[in-house]
Amino acid sequence: MKVVVVGSINLDLVVQADRFPKIGETMIGCVGEDAYGEIVLKNFQENMVDTSCIKKVAEPTGVAYITIAENDNSIILVQGANACVDRSLIDKYQAQILAADIVITQCEIPIETIRYLIDFCAENNVCLVLNPAPTPEIAPEYLAKVTFLTPNEIEINQLFQQDAQTVLREYPNQIIMTYGSKGVRYHDGEKLMEVPSYKVPVIDTTGAGDTFNAAFAVAYAKDQELETAITFANLAASKTVQGLGAQSAMPRIEELV
Repeated sequence: MKVVVVGSINLDLVVQADRFPKIGETMIGCVGEDAYGEIVLKNFQENMVDTSCIKKVAEPTGVAYITIAENDNSIILVQGANACVDRSLIDKYQAQILAADIVITQCEIPIETIRYLIDFCAENNVCLVLNPAPTPEIAPEYLAKVTFLTPNEIEINQLFQQDAQTVLREYPNQIIMTYGSKGVRYHDGEKLMEVPSYKVPVIDTTGAGDTFNAAFAVAYAKDQELETAITFANLAASKTVQGLGAQSAMPRIEELV
């Protein structure tokens, strides 16, 4: 099985505090030719991620400043080198994308690149998972081309300006909406389906969405059973929220089988 990720690469810096900054939001932040770039590349390689398609650029490596406080988190993302993930990289690595069982992307890279990737995957029948976080300014016709769209409740409202149930009904077996501790909802073409989350003690929700998308992609590429893949993704996310941090809290596959 081969999964290709087209997305941002960031060094996560986690800060615990008594309270959030008064202004706290996710701001949109290849790797730079700097120490942070070497750190993230080494981390990928130690976790057996193929880094041969990662480009080094002059811009600094992206950084995610994560603040954990008041039983929640906020993220300031400095885009840095992620702004250099352009359509030329898609063109350069077309063979790897075409050979993939499934491709994952998210919205911390330029929107022009995301549109280009969506068109390329749609034209070549490549299974594509789009995690629309942070919420992009993108036309519905592009969203309709992706194999799976995985918004949370806030993102689905921002994308479609409609209530979630109506949107799910209009995109059966395509939009997989995450509800945090309430689980996941999607429409199977006949009825609204709900896949419950795992009830676990929550330490930090940072990275839970990324974990869900990665685990969903792996499980779906293996079995192509939607509900089974969602259940597996919920399990993986439940492991992540029990740890502190983003990448450091994400489970290995052997912890889930």
